[in-house]
Amino acid sequence: MLYVIGIGPGSEATMTLEALDALKEAEVIVGYKTYTHLVKGLTGDKEVIKTGMCKEIERCQAAIELAQAGRKVALISSGDAGIYGMAGLVLELVTRQQIDVEVRLIPGMTASIAAAALLGAPLMHDFCHISLSDLLTPWPVIEKRIVAAAQADFVICFYNPRSRGRADHLARAFELMAPHIAPTTPVGVVKAAGRKKQEKWLTTFAEFDFEPVDMTSLVIVGNQSTYMQDGLMITPRGYDVSSGDDGE
Repeated sequence: MLYVIGIGPGSEATMTLEALDALKEAEVIVGYKTYTHLVKGLTGDKEVIKTGMCKEIERCQAAIELAQAGRKVALISSGDAGIYGMAGLVLELVTRQQIDVEVRLIPGMTASIAAAALLGAPLMHDFCHISLSDLLTPWPVIEKRIVAAAQADFVICFYNPRSRGRADHLARAFELMAPHIAPTTPVGVVKAAGRKKQEKWLTTFAEFDFEPVDMTSLVIVGNQSTYMQDGLMITPRGYDVSSGDDGE
């Protein structure tokens, strides 16, 4: 059995009961070393296999082979394993290699949901996720997606917004969005959501400071209806609150 588990943003409190049960059931835990550390309190004396960055294929292949050998294996990803995680890669490997192993995908809370709850309610209307990492996606493709999302007035959640190797990607994204987004549009940032060093702040598109943003950050850019009130970022869904309409 191979469990592919989304462990949420970082704390046990934000993990699903299904994820907790799967971790208890597993005999071997496989994951990126940062993520295995986040669940250290739940793994006890289980065997833990850690790998570094850019070892995703090796990590998934190791988990599959252990499951083939009859072990109960938990392959963990932060957030949700199906959103920039290991779920798709595992399924690609299993199906292409025609491997006979049972795979169970365990959903988790992705970073945008965790960040949105801390900022207010910025995702109440249509929104999209865009990763600014060009390790696996060509940068020209990412640029097209940024422009399209801004033109369509989506609330945009930026994953992997800024790192030492791509310090200017977020600034370039803002340049591309600028013709389509008002300078006063609210922007929220949550760093290390659900972890000990969690931070959050609200600003506007025109006043945004790129320097504090890093790879642990989630950046949410509002749409034309998003506003800030009493320290909250709010995107109206369209209810006529003045009339007392409860909607759905």
